[in-house]
Amino acid sequence: MRILVVEDEPTLCNSLRAALESRGFVVETAPDGEEAAFLGSTEEYDAVVLDLGLPRLDGISVLRAWRAEGRNFPVLILTARGGWSEKVAGFEAGADDFLAKPFEMEEVIYRLRALIRRTAGHGATLIDVGPLRFDTVSTRAYVNSAPLDLTAQELRILEYMVTHRGRTLSRTEITEHVYDRDFDLDSNVIDVLVGRLRKKIGAPLIHTVRGVGYRLSESPDA
Repeated sequence: MRILVVEDEPTLCNSLRAALESRGFVVETAPDGEEAAFLGSTEEYDAVVLDLGLPRLDGISVLRAWRAEGRNFPVLILTARGGWSEKVAGFEAGADDFLAKPFEMEEVIYRLRALIRRTAGHGATLIDVGPLRFDTVSTRAYVNSAPLDLTAQELRILEYMVTHRGRTLSRTEITEHVYDRDFDLDSNVIDVLVGRLRKKIGAPLIHTVRGVGYRLSESPDA
């Protein structure tokens, strides 16, 4: 899953990035509101961690601009401001969750995963597709209760496909959500990794939609 972290304090920003990357997220960062507004308007993210007290353009203004443009990715606000009025302003601007500093890194991770699940229409932490089970908390996959041995890249692709099970995903969409901006969109890496996933899963759950991409479902006609 691809995350944008908007935080102007370098130490905290680096700590957030390291913590999220250690849990399998692809992380990009923005140090000010203007860059954040641009990235959120032009790039695809599964969620955003947004500080309110930003240079150049404050977090509330950034969030309002995104929502006005129809950008619907979930936003977790981080702020040192503890007053209720700031929380109300954040939620009215379109925030999905709110976490005051100081905070535990694990809580940020759990809240992000919960937001991503809810945005995709999943309430439970365990997602089943036929014999495949994906644990969104531990980010581990199982087939018939046996754990799958997946590389980091395979795991990122499978997590995105499971979260959007039943929907046809283009290669470009998959790439945009599991790699950063510098990844070569013309690469055949996605096809290779999907082929590996098919072999490891065993069951016919990943279906090719010719000319479009892939769909994870129990039925090829879902």
